[in-house]
Amino acid sequence: MKKIIVLLFLSVVSFAVNAQELKSPNGKQVMTFSLLKDGTPTYQLSYNGKEVVKPSKLGFELKNDKQSLLDGFVIEKIETNTFNETWKPVWGEVKEIVNHYNELAVTLLQKVTNRKMVVRFRLYNEGLGFRYEFPEQKDLVYFVIKEERTQFAMTGDHTAFWIPGDYDTQEYDYTESKLSEIRSLFKNAVTSNASQEQFSETGVQTALMMKTADGLYINLHEAALIDYSLMSLNLDDKKFVFQSWLTPDSKGNKGNLQAPCHSPWRTVIVSNDAREILASKLTLNLNDPCKIEDTSWIKPVKYVGVWWEMITGKSSWAYTDDLPSVQLGVTDYSKTKPNGKHGATTKHVKELIDFAALHGFDAVLVEGWNEGWEDWFGHEKDYVFDFVTPYPDFDVKGIHQYAASKGIKMIMHHETSGSVRNYERHMDTAYRFMKDNGYDAVKSGYVGNILPIGEHHYSQWINNHYLYAVKKAADYKIMVNAHEAVRPTGICRTYPNLIGNESARGTEFQAFGGSKPNHVTILPFTRLIGGPMDYTPGIFEMDIDKLNPDNHSHVNSTLANQLALYVTMYSPLQMAADLPENYNRFLDAFQFIKDVAVDWDDSKYLEAEPGKYITVARKAKGTQNWFIGNVNGITKRTSRIKLDFLEKGKKYKATIYADAKDAHYKTNPQAYIISEKTVSNKSELTLTSAPGGGYAISIIEVK
Repeated sequence: MKKIIVLLFLSVVSFAVNAQELKSPNGKQVMTFSLLKDGTPTYQLSYNGKEVVKPSKLGFELKNDKQSLLDGFVIEKIETNTFNETWKPVWGEVKEIVNHYNELAVTLLQKVTNRKMVVRFRLYNEGLGFRYEFPEQKDLVYFVIKEERTQFAMTGDHTAFWIPGDYDTQEYDYTESKLSEIRSLFKNAVTSNASQEQFSETGVQTALMMKTADGLYINLHEAALIDYSLMSLNLDDKKFVFQSWLTPDSKGNKGNLQAPCHSPWRTVIVSNDAREILASKLTLNLNDPCKIEDTSWIKPVKYVGVWWEMITGKSSWAYTDDLPSVQLGVTDYSKTKPNGKHGATTKHVKELIDFAALHGFDAVLVEGWNEGWEDWFGHEKDYVFDFVTPYPDFDVKGIHQYAASKGIKMIMHHETSGSVRNYERHMDTAYRFMKDNGYDAVKSGYVGNILPIGEHHYSQWINNHYLYAVKKAADYKIMVNAHEAVRPTGICRTYPNLIGNESARGTEFQAFGGSKPNHVTILPFTRLIGGPMDYTPGIFEMDIDKLNPDNHSHVNSTLANQLALYVTMYSPLQMAADLPENYNRFLDAFQFIKDVAVDWDDSKYLEAEPGKYITVARKAKGTQNWFIGNVNGITKRTSRIKLDFLEKGKKYKATIYADAKDAHYKTNPQAYIISEKTVSNKSELTLTSAPGGGYAISIIEVK
């Protein structure tokens, strides 16, 4: 690790300095902090001389506190700092990450209460991070947040890519609109979910992607969300000012804090090039370094599983249809009749293990293996699963032995049905059971309303649970892939066993009526800003009624687009989600999924425009091989890309998986063409992507 630190401490008299300027290392980003006449702290941000965030207020409204932490401040101390290091992630898009920023920490004193609050700003070449810190002090120890009053004042009616602000779900399709149009479009943007609660018709979620009329790209998000509630944004659509809106607990409180403590970082990433938004590592850099001493057991995974057939309705999680209710430890499954649709059978799982071994995959995920699925949802049931008792047709030990004999790892599934207390009650036993039976990774789920009753998926207490599960899993050397949990905010740097999350509208919704064909051109600008997503790509059969005659959904994507997702949707955890029989129909295209890496030494964002297209090139870990993916929106488009990132003087074989001329996500999604050509760093490629289409390229060094 290379590290340079320069510290400068400057104490100032409050009336002598009322404004402080901070510049990024390259000078392009400029942040100014100042106090209004009434002592209200504010900040503003510019990029290349253009105003990005107008003067915006900072502070907190506290519960049962007349003064709160809003105004009446004077500056007690200013500290500045320059920091520059290079660190290596356990897994990631690149081999090394540069963490270089200039810092300004402003200690504020509220004279009437004798309370102190520090606002710490870190300005990077790509944007700003800032947080609130509360030092140890006798006049502020325990306090309850009524609302955080952080503003992001925009300079105009920007184009935004947004989903409705919600305390319980992020599983919405994105809407592209002007900020002024959010209110009128909000109702139609809300689609049904197992658990949801919106708070305002102008409330939106982060990461929020915007584009200004003069071509600036702005991304608002947060980093290092720990012991705090998730932040959404509430828009004043007359003034175009966003204000932080925290997720409440069951009492309506937005946070219970004890000094010394601090908030998560609030982030503003800015560039005149959309590719730089995607390449930014600001969110990761604002998190603490890895706290797991031995990370040798944390390994990227490519897997198949018993999942898509359940999502489509071809098979079921439940073992029997005989039981209207289940009581664990009381219900006797040996006396019930199997429904014949259960997916997690010993025979079927062994077939998937064989398929994984034949094609070089790492692991197999099994859902619906444990008792209780007949009665798991919708009744706020506490003791819903025990995470260790299999159905009669699932031989845990036999499958463990069979998988081991084939060199395949198994991924356990822990659905909690939102019963957080029950999961924590069983967690140690469940994790020990996993290790005893050869499971090194778990997919956890939080479908439905959260228990205890009244809590939300993103409130402070529940966020602490998600992290508790990750830290406890690390004690057992288990990797975690959490679904329906809080969206990621870069915590995977600190706890890299958090190898994946869902926390957005994933591929499953293609079987629930479909997602917009340009959905995957937006997710990297929004959801993936905080960390990788278990998007579960690789669907080859787009007409769901061919799997389940009663489900008439259509996957709004071409087959080539599905291949490209393995590159454009970064994740160290990648599933080939479709059924083996569908892959067997298109083994030539399936070859790309087999070949593509899941861990990388380098990544190049070649083209990008939110909602329109993304083209990414990535270099496989420890090799000279590159993979390129392009996903396209709803308009047919031609890419022209240079391969100048390839090593000079070397030849490569490029295998190109592209949309056919007549391909279309709706009418002809399985039309693709595979071609090969020899390329070098001087080569240029011209490729056309269909509506909802794309292309994937493997570039293998010729030796």
